[in-house]
Amino acid sequence: MTIKVLIIDDDEALCARLETYFSMYSLTLLSAHCAAVGLTMLDTQKPNVLLLDVMMPDTDGFTLCKQIRTTSNIPIIMLTARGELSDKVLGLELGADDYLAKPFEPRELVARIQVLMRRHSASPDTQQDLSFGELQILTASHQAKLNGQDIQLTGMEFKLLHLLATHPGEVFNRDQLLNELKGIDSDIYSRSIDILMSRLRQKLQDDPKHVKYIKTLRNVGYTFIAKPS
Repeated sequence: MTIKVLIIDDDEALCARLETYFSMYSLTLLSAHCAAVGLTMLDTQKPNVLLLDVMMPDTDGFTLCKQIRTTSNIPIIMLTARGELSDKVLGLELGADDYLAKPFEPRELVARIQVLMRRHSASPDTQQDLSFGELQILTASHQAKLNGQDIQLTGMEFKLLHLLATHPGEVFNRDQLLNELKGIDSDIYSRSIDILMSRLRQKLQDDPKHVKYIKTLRNVGYTFIAKPS
């Protein structure tokens, strides 16, 4: 199957080079050089992966990533000429799945795309849907609902929720979770779990003072406490 990759980046020369290189790996690259065109192509072309440049003349990639995440869980790789840790953390906080600093080797980018696609399309260990009162987890379609309303989860957020929910009462430390959620930039492994967990809890509307789903055990790890219904 040919994978469609959309890149939103004003560097036309880079896009042209990547288009030629990607074709050797059954990747079709669609290019947009401004945010407005990119959003239109995201809607009309239905790409499998999005490459999003942070620094563009009309908007910044962080703002665009946040906007896209309100309606789509497409795997997103942020691209930037800046490689500071704070930028990487911000990208993850806004819903990006991975982060690659320019300049980069095209082969590394291809590898990261392939990892994201495997993780995004891989079926969880069980196809059984899960129900915990107001929370339903639809395993086959990688969706979750809260009070009957769809929760917009990224691929990694869903995988994290599914992992915890299929092992209720079991405690997972960061190393165990990182082993399951492969593909996150190793430079920010420990922080990335906290970011993912925070995002997931917000989407589950899990009140820290009255936890219903994911409980933190200080200096130990995380555990899913809801009872199946």
